[in-house]
Amino acid sequence: MDKVEIYTDGACSGNPGPGGWGAILIYKGVEKELSGYESHTTNNRMELMGPIKALEALKRSCEIVFYTDSAYVCKAFTDNWVKKWQMNNWQTSKKLPVENQDLWMALIDLLKSHNATWVKVKGHSDNAKNNRCDLLARTAIKNRM
Repeated sequence: MDKVEIYTDGACSGNPGPGGWGAILIYKGVEKELSGYESHTTNNRMELMGPIKALEALKRSCEIVFYTDSAYVCKAFTDNWVKKWQMNNWQTSKKLPVENQDLWMALIDLLKSHNATWVKVKGHSDNAKNNRCDLLARTAIKNRM
């Protein structure tokens, strides 16, 4: 199985407000950058769009290591929030509907053909790839405003 590293980040100007996402896919030392924009969204939705769009860019099943500064996205997998939400009919432990359910379902569906692990990185710090994803996301917003 091919091995791919994926770095992602999301940004929002206001929350909600205009938002952007960025992703860097690394395969055999070659990097591919992706980014996108939504006119009215939230930061959490943009944090989810990075992994979704990165997975959509893959042509076959891969072993993936995701790097994100989003505890929201990372912990959903590392702390099994996603499995708990599914078992509880997409309700939180407080019996409230899970936010961004549409994007979570899309992400889960895309992950089915891959073997993925998630790594939380410190945001706005010394991780060059995470900083680049942040710049991609913020530039996507800036270019549309």
